[in-house]
Amino acid sequence: MTALGDKGKREGKPLRVVTQSRASDASEVRLQGPEEAETPSHYFEGDYRPSPGAQADDTVRVDIPNHDMVIDPVSPGHPENRIRVHSEHVDFLLRLADALNNTLDLQTLMLRVAELVRAVVDYRIFAIFLLNDRTQELWMRFQVGHAPEVERIRLKMGQGIVGQAAATRMSVLVDDVTHAPHYISANPAVKSELAIPLIIKNRVIGVIDLESEQLSAFTQDQRRLLELVASRMAVAVENARLYTRLSRQAQTLTVLAEISRELTSILDLDTLLERIGTLLKRVVDFQMFTILLWSESRQQFMHRFSTRFGERVQRDRNAEMGKGIFGLAAAERHPILVPDVRKDPRYLGDSTPGGERGSGEVRSMLAVPLIYKEKVTGVIALEHTRVNYYNEDHQRTLTTLAGQIAIAITNARLYERIFEEEQRMERDLQMAREVQMRLLPPPPQPLAHAQFAATFLPARSIGGDVYDFIDYGNGRVAIAVGDVSGKAAPAALYAALVSGILRSVATQHLSPAAMLAELNNQLQERKLDSQYVTMLFAVWNDDERTLSIANAGSVQPMLVSSDGEQMRTRVIEAEGFPLGLFPNAEYEEFTISTRPGDLLVFFSDGIVDAENRDGEMFGNDRLIEVLDNLHETDAETAVKTVLESVSKFQDGHEHFDDETLLVLQVR
Repeated sequence: MTALGDKGKREGKPLRVVTQSRASDASEVRLQGPEEAETPSHYFEGDYRPSPGAQADDTVRVDIPNHDMVIDPVSPGHPENRIRVHSEHVDFLLRLADALNNTLDLQTLMLRVAELVRAVVDYRIFAIFLLNDRTQELWMRFQVGHAPEVERIRLKMGQGIVGQAAATRMSVLVDDVTHAPHYISANPAVKSELAIPLIIKNRVIGVIDLESEQLSAFTQDQRRLLELVASRMAVAVENARLYTRLSRQAQTLTVLAEISRELTSILDLDTLLERIGTLLKRVVDFQMFTILLWSESRQQFMHRFSTRFGERVQRDRNAEMGKGIFGLAAAERHPILVPDVRKDPRYLGDSTPGGERGSGEVRSMLAVPLIYKEKVTGVIALEHTRVNYYNEDHQRTLTTLAGQIAIAITNARLYERIFEEEQRMERDLQMAREVQMRLLPPPPQPLAHAQFAATFLPARSIGGDVYDFIDYGNGRVAIAVGDVSGKAAPAALYAALVSGILRSVATQHLSPAAMLAELNNQLQERKLDSQYVTMLFAVWNDDERTLSIANAGSVQPMLVSSDGEQMRTRVIEAEGFPLGLFPNAEYEEFTISTRPGDLLVFFSDGIVDAENRDGEMFGNDRLIEVLDNLHETDAETAVKTVLESVSKFQDGHEHFDDETLLVLQVR
């Protein structure tokens, strides 16, 4: 046979295989030129079925586009164009057409063709090689009869009988392989071989290879028949590969969408990196997986996560920008695909056993930069022990996923920094809380006619409430209860300032009104925008059982007195301006006489403003109700009862404000 450049091809005229039934059990198949062909009224390309109502002597015509098969357009009567085949070959062609037209799964297609061919050609080994467009190597995609280890064979174009068929684009029939210089032995029992190229659109995509243990096992008629099979099978293989590719792409896109959704929900960096490796293996297989993240402080990529054959490992794989495959992928902002790291000078070595560059187990590698907002945040790399393992499809898939990985890692690192800051702030706040609690003095020792109790519950780690007990001497004790505007750290710091000023002025033993006026003047000298403090200041005279009191905008205290067997609570109506707002403010002071059994209750607005889940406030009325139900209660019990009532009312609802409560029991 000659090449495709003959006259028939140049003229673009189709050739037809004409099978004419005879009285015998065999048929004659010849090639008919276009000048002899009669086009049927209902003609379909690739339709091998006889027309309806055809008689035994009808003609079956099969179109063969001459770009799919090498055929000399010589005279129809030439002996080379006469193929003696059995009548069942027609049935074979029909079955073949049905298989090729109805099968899109490549493995199923090849298996079906192998079974059909065996019915007309007796072979010992049947194999289909496909051409890798990138490496220009033929690899065994399907085989029947070979040993399993033979499947790993790779043939260059022109290498072996198969390579010769692909390179010359012509079928090769060898009656005795021992006399074939290009023959590569994969089975010592093989005596003859027939290789038919698979050609579509003037492009070789593979080779059908048949081998037999008999000399001259394959005839010229079988050769031409298989050339016809190959021309049709090439189209079917290409369709099946396209279908497989589209199916894989659809599956990959589905998996990528699932991965993207899952990755955005993970904020712990170590958990995220481990999950990336697990999910990535669903779309791109690998044996080694590494992620390096950029460190601003060290100005290099630091190794953060690696797995080797599914197990997490520690690897010394830091990389500088622009150096090595990691650094170059980042510097160039482009994926780097390395078929064989031993032959790539950019590869600086790995940490697997072997030591020197390329002496370890890694062979192929794919490195993709992680880019977020035009900034390279890291590099992800996949490695395999096989040469040429990764291809452009793997590169596209990993590049597509790299954007989502970069976003997820950036979010996780941001969360990690925020978490670390929160932990640090929490430690600082805990220390500040301890300092603040030490600034709040314990209740003084019981006096002859008075017992004290106090508690403070900040809404957060630290709060802005302040209270103090100051010994004025001669049985007199000053009581201060204040509430700084704001909450948390700013309020706590301002409360510490107020407490310090209070302690420094307290040495003067001023009356309640004078003390509030002096505190107001001191805060005016240290005025802060939008900062003020409400305060109630009172002096208890134990000898006289009296309480002198002045109020600077604080919550009005309550007096609980015994009225026979019933306790009665009333509000001590004392008012005034908050401290730190107005200069030269004056405050009213008055004195209350008490009796044994009375309770003086001082509290911040956090007690009465406490809310439950329905948004209701505890309020004065509920507090008065609780206090009215106290009978012969000491100061500690009174504090505990009030706090339990407030907590029960809140029912687990978050504290909105600091809660401070002081009780003085008259004895």
